Amino acid sequence: MPTQRYKLTIAYRGTRYHGWQAQPLMETYTGEPPPQGEGIPTVQETVSRTLARVVCHPVTLIGSSRTDAGVHAKGQVAHFDTDKVQIPPESLRTAVNHQLPPDVIVRAVQPVPQTFNAVQSTLRKRYQYFIWNAPDRPVFFSDLAWHRWHELDVDAMKEAAAHLVGRHDFASFARPGHGRDSTVRTLHACDVHARTPRLVIGVEGSGFLWNMVRIIVGTLVQVGIGRHKPQDIPQMIDAKTRTAAGPTAPPHGLFLHWIRMRPESEVFTTEAQADGAEYSLQQAHEGT
Repeated sequence: MPTQRYKLTIAYRGTRYHGWQAQPLMETYTGEPPPQGEGIPTVQETVSRTLARVVCHPVTLIGSSRTDAGVHAKGQVAHFDTDKVQIPPESLRTAVNHQLPPDVIVRAVQPVPQTFNAVQSTLRKRYQYFIWNAPDRPVFFSDLAWHRWHELDVDAMKEAAAHLVGRHDFASFARPGHGRDSTVRTLHACDVHARTPRLVIGVEGSGFLWNMVRIIVGTLVQVGIGRHKPQDIPQMIDAKTRTAAGPTAPPHGLFLHWIRMRPESEVFTTEAQADGAEYSLQQAHEGT
């Protein structure tokens, strides 16, 4: 039978999952033991097993971004291959969603050529970080926002964010042990939007380092409460050491907003090749 590759767009609430990437049961795991032969609860394993039940064969599900434990997604992109080509894409989506838990949903299923790869075809990603800036915590969605009771200077945060846009060495904004040969990345946007008590920080780039977005958020919050000035950001970048930047924001306010894929006909530019090389099958903890 012919094999068809499908692109999936997936949304999930990451609260009860140990990130996207499938992980075996380790001795250090303290949660409820998973069923025999299964790994600890992750989004990749959950969707993979559901797909396998629907198409009646094991599948290899490849995701574009490896989000960490507690991180959410509105538009994760993944692909898998199957020979069950007689199933219409919308019927496949409906059948999978019927069996998925309520905190994961496949938003779209699209047939794609074999040259499509959820990792290597990625062009840009946008993350959003949700902050609840009010004296009282958000009791109904505390797992979806970082509660900050300090009054935040939004204008100062916007000014600081502008210094991060462009191509820089983001070593100061990467968790040690990231394992990357180069810490140079390009940010196409870093914006701050506030409508009290909601504050959203958006970061768009062609590639990220481990915890990079969360460190950017933590640093901008430090600017917002007056512990750093917007003019300090260039010095942090130039320092190229983790201790120069602010703390790492917690994972539960972070959302993978969307992923833009590279057109099949596009010829890589020199910069695209440099950034695209970071999307290897290692699938590091990009941005989370």
